[in-house]
Amino acid sequence: MTIKDLMTPGARLVDPNTTVRDAAIQMRDADIGALPVGENDRLAGMVTDRDIVVRGVASDLEPTLATVRDVMSEGVYYCFENDDVDRAANLMAEHKVRRLPVLDSNKRLVGVLALADLARAHTGQSALRGVSEQIPQERL
Repeated sequence: MTIKDLMTPGARLVDPNTTVRDAAIQMRDADIGALPVGENDRLAGMVTDRDIVVRGVASDLEPTLATVRDVMSEGVYYCFENDDVDRAANLMAEHKVRRLPVLDSNKRLVGVLALADLARAHTGQSALRGVSEQIPQERL
């Protein structure tokens, strides 16, 4: 089974200059917890609802002035749509992430793979264990 079989297709990149408030509204309206961040049609990071709370709200940033760039996680991990599902599960467990942007062979965003997608396919046990382990404070 490949990532393409499990991923949620149609993900869009949010611009890093988007305000935190607008990103939160997009998440609310789409009922999602993360947005891939991109510049010049290339993946640059991810912003999660947790990023907004921990790096934005808790740091007292003004949500109508602060941008996604101010709170996003850089150094994003990703997978390709034709990758094996086990590879993605291992990547999630190793890096303790719950979502992976999915790229095509041209490195363009085509979807997102969530831990829940793996769980539905019954292959997410090792990823779930890895992601659920205590995350070191310095990674927060």
